Amino acid sequence: MTETKPTCVLIRPQSTYVGKQGHTYLEGISAQNAGSKAICMLSLTLQPGERGKAHKHENHETTIYVISGEAHCWYGDQMEEHLIIRAGEFLYIPANVPHLPANLHESEPCVAILARTDPNEQESVVLLPELDKVVALP
Repeated sequence: MTETKPTCVLIRPQSTYVGKQGHTYLEGISAQNAGSKAICMLSLTLQPGERGKAHKHENHETTIYVISGEAHCWYGDQMEEHLIIRAGEFLYIPANVPHLPANLHESEPCVAILARTDPNEQESVVLLPELDKVVALP
């Protein structure tokens, strides 16, 4: 059996998909399309008023860089913590930390790049519906 030599893979995003979290993602780097072994990277646009579903990424870390706009993030075992991430800022979410993102702006989308240590991107997503009702949005 001959092993193939690793090589670079260029992805020109052409499609989107809806993740378990309720967001529409622009395809990026993943095990499925680039053969990555330990990372995925993708783009997400949160439309004005859009909120995700409470979830965690089992055994995988997430990093987020906001390109434009801002997003709110509730996190913690009971969503007791809250922060706002704005354009030009990074956010680190440790593995297994429940969180829920939302764009509360009335007219401006929030565009972000996400990277996760799960090369399959959606495989480690665990929905936490019992926490969805904890975050009451205006």
